[in-house]
Amino acid sequence: MTQSASAPGQPGSSAAARASERLAAALPSAPGLQHVVVGPEAILFEGAAGWADVLGRRPLEPSTTLMAYSMTKTVTAVAALQLVERGVLSLEEPVRSLLPEIPYDGRLRVRHLLAQTSGIPNPLPLRWVHLPKEHAAFDEKAMLARRLAEHPRLRFPPGARYAYSNLSYWLLGRVVEVVSGTAYPAYVRANVLDRLGLSPEEIGFEIPAPGRHARGYLPRWSAMSLLRPLLLDSRFVGRSEGRWLQVKDAYLDGPAFGGLVASARAMASFLRDQLGEESVLLGPEGRRLLRERQATDAGAPIRMTLGWHVAPGPRAFLYKEGGGAGFHSEMRVYPRARIASVAMASSAAFDVKRFLDVADREFGAGEA
Repeated sequence: MTQSASAPGQPGSSAAARASERLAAALPSAPGLQHVVVGPEAILFEGAAGWADVLGRRPLEPSTTLMAYSMTKTVTAVAALQLVERGVLSLEEPVRSLLPEIPYDGRLRVRHLLAQTSGIPNPLPLRWVHLPKEHAAFDEKAMLARRLAEHPRLRFPPGARYAYSNLSYWLLGRVVEVVSGTAYPAYVRANVLDRLGLSPEEIGFEIPAPGRHARGYLPRWSAMSLLRPLLLDSRFVGRSEGRWLQVKDAYLDGPAFGGLVASARAMASFLRDQLGEESVLLGPEGRRLLRERQATDAGAPIRMTLGWHVAPGPRAFLYKEGGGAGFHSEMRVYPRARIASVAMASSAAFDVKRFLDVADREFGAGEA
């Protein structure tokens, strides 16, 4: 086991020491784990522990990238809200006016996609992946058209209630492309990642050199492993490495709903931008829309903003989880404490919510 930790904002602090101990204690549940806590001006804690490659004994470093999966959705929301702030996209725009090829009717609006009130089905997307060697020739538009044809009917009228849908955010990525005239990954690179000063080696939509990226794993003996033949194509199943089963590298078919490859350090830069007095990504209106709790069209509150999930109660915070084959992660913003955190694990079965619920308290995050 390897471990590295630092606390630039609080050198030598007891909170950082306890956080480092907690990081190491979590390792039996994942081959490797990163945890970063930030305030508006500084990194309060940064730690990485375990292995990026179990068999090869390659350490998981703070700079190692992992699959962010659905944490990408909040980045996609920021991209869409940038276009809203520029006045080239309306939240009330019928999605069909921008994407006439979709099978859903004119009641579906951009706001519904962002708030997860679209009514679009959410088939299990674990098989919506392709190998890196297939990526250059992969036809994303054709694959999206195929998935829409397989699921052409809404589950309920748009705006009627909340129901999570990966297809909603896949379509939102296409909206960003149509309105901006730029491919979604290129738009996010130029308008989000570059503005944050993040390099392609730190975060992007392609896996960097293998030595900089962690392998993903499943526990060899678990309920998830027993269900693996139903959930994951055998092409993506790698070798057994002790108590872990390796999952081969893969790209999601829809980058906008889960395609980011990133380190926790890079995701923390995205979070810090949301904590400061000003943002390099969004103006005041965009920031308000990203933070404001949404409601159904009938006015019933839902636990979503236009990009974040909302954890209610005295420890209220905004969060976005990302999980899939081989990896599990979550990032949070605690508005009252002006603190944010992210944890990324190289095991799909790691309980990231429980880890952050406990670990973040060392820094006062989530206090009432």
